[in-house]
Order: sequence, then structure tokens, then C-alpha cells
Amino acid sequence: MMETRIALIGIIVENPDCVDILNRLLHENRQYIVGRMGIPYDKQHVSIISIVIDAPNDVISALAGRLGRLDGVNVKTVYSKNKG
Repeated sequence: MMETRIALIGIIVENPDCVDILNRLLHENRQYIVGRMGIPYDKQHVSIISIVIDAPNDVISALAGRLGRLDGVNVKTVYSKNKG
């Protein structure tokens, strides 16, 4: 079995035009996603998404990198200290 880690990927979406691509990327990695919470914050015209993921390091890094390259999307990842 491959070693995995739990991570939290925090996403702030400032460009609503990229939501379809963002959702496609998350769907492609659905087998690793433990939970997802999305909050539309209309006052600031952004959406905030939290993704909890349990995956190998390279999968987490690749997903966060692909999300972060989307125009108008800011991404930060926090890793657990424990490896599974």
C-alpha cells in the first residue's frame, strides 16, 4: 500500500470563469478527497473552498499546483505531520 498523508488545501477563487476547470480537477481526484466545504462570500466577490485530502505527497502537490496555476485562484496547502 502506498504511503499517504492528510492535507488541507485552502482555495480562494476570485475569478468565477475558472470554476468549471477547478471542479473538473477536483472530480479527477475524487478518490482521494475526504471532504469538501465551499463558501460563497458575495460581499468580497470570492468563493472559499476547503478540501481535505488523503493521498500520496506527489498527488497532493500536483493537484495543488494545477489549481494554483488557474487564473484568479489562490491555493495554500497544510500537511499533517503523520504519514499513513
